[in-house]
Amino acid sequence: MKPVRRIPPGPGQESVWDYPRPPRVEPTSRRVRVVFGGVTIADTRRALRVLETSHPPTYYIPPDDIRMEYLTPTGKRSFCEFKGSAGYYTVQVGEKRADHAAWSYARPSPGYEAIAGYVAFYPSRMDACYVDDEQVVAQEGDFYGGWITSDIVGPFKGGPGTWGW
Repeated sequence: MKPVRRIPPGPGQESVWDYPRPPRVEPTSRRVRVVFGGVTIADTRRALRVLETSHPPTYYIPPDDIRMEYLTPTGKRSFCEFKGSAGYYTVQVGEKRADHAAWSYARPSPGYEAIAGYVAFYPSRMDACYVDDEQVVAQEGDFYGGWITSDIVGPFKGGPGTWGW
């Protein structure tokens, strides 16, 4: 495997290679929005970012700032070695549906209690996700659900050939 070459961040940028492992949870006052089926289903300035080495941030949104009537819990579960067991949601607006497009930790592991009940969305499965007014690019591979903006540099884990990082 070739060594990973960190892209040096420019002014006002962050490198995902400076993020910690295990991940860190931090609040952000930036406006975070999720649009699906022509409806803004989430809009907040109270999101939490989860930052982990080699991954773009994942944004967790408080349920009070989500139109939860568009989310239906599914039976899908996954396990994160740091955050614990996650449950998933299908997002549906009218006839438009995205299965397992969002997830949440009801009872996260110690150290991650702040994200309990908050919901994260896969940007690739939504019409659009925004940080402030910038539309995000989905983390390649769609396993981790990271949100890439112009102020984040990689390279990013998730695409082909990156699983061994």
